[in-house]
Amino acid sequence: MSTLTKKSTEMQNNILIVEDDMAIREMMAFSLRREGFDTFKAASGHEALEQLNQVNPDLIVIDWGLPDMSGIDLIDMIRRDEVIREVPIIMLTARAEESDKVKGLERGADDYLTKPASMLELMARIRAHLRRSQGFEANHQIEYKGIVMDADAHEVSVDGELLSLSLTEYKLLKLFLQNPNKLLARDHILNHIWGRNTFVEDRTVDVHILRLRKALKKHNKEKWIQTVRGVGYKLINQ
Repeated sequence: MSTLTKKSTEMQNNILIVEDDMAIREMMAFSLRREGFDTFKAASGHEALEQLNQVNPDLIVIDWGLPDMSGIDLIDMIRRDEVIREVPIIMLTARAEESDKVKGLERGADDYLTKPASMLELMARIRAHLRRSQGFEANHQIEYKGIVMDADAHEVSVDGELLSLSLTEYKLLKLFLQNPNKLLARDHILNHIWGRNTFVEDRTVDVHILRLRKALKKHNKEKWIQTVRGVGYKLINQ
């Protein structure tokens, strides 16, 4: 049976860097790319919002002091957005007072680093937040009722047997495994997998769901992806 190859299923994490200091921004982007991350950069809050209309990042690093709005205000906007409100956010700032740290965390930041920040520490925190947000255990696996997704090998096995999936099917299954028993609306799936500004019809979601079910059928698990008529889908253990 064919397996997922690393080339065809390489899913690098997207990191958005929101930092007005060009030197710091470029240094962070270079360091992240060297570690295998895809990076997107913004020098202001409005530029960050434009980027967020094009890509759904896996994590955002936000500077507190932006030229057009505070990083706190930008976090408020992100936390109100249905598609990206749960994305991990690390706040990077020159503010060292404990009250500022508490304020940042209370307003929606997941972590806080004071400038000048060690790139090694930033990388460690980014990886830790990505593991938690993506549902992977310490061994970089998601396990659900006999289904195991290995993030390092980019492979999925069902009851110990490798499952052959396309990249889109892999992403769909990952989304379901991260949200078991949770109703996922078609619009949510569409925006998460294909992006908000991609012109893809709702029917595209249905087609790929059918293909994922077909791949799971040989393991008698196709009925685990349940259709909620007129709304979307959810993963259940039948």
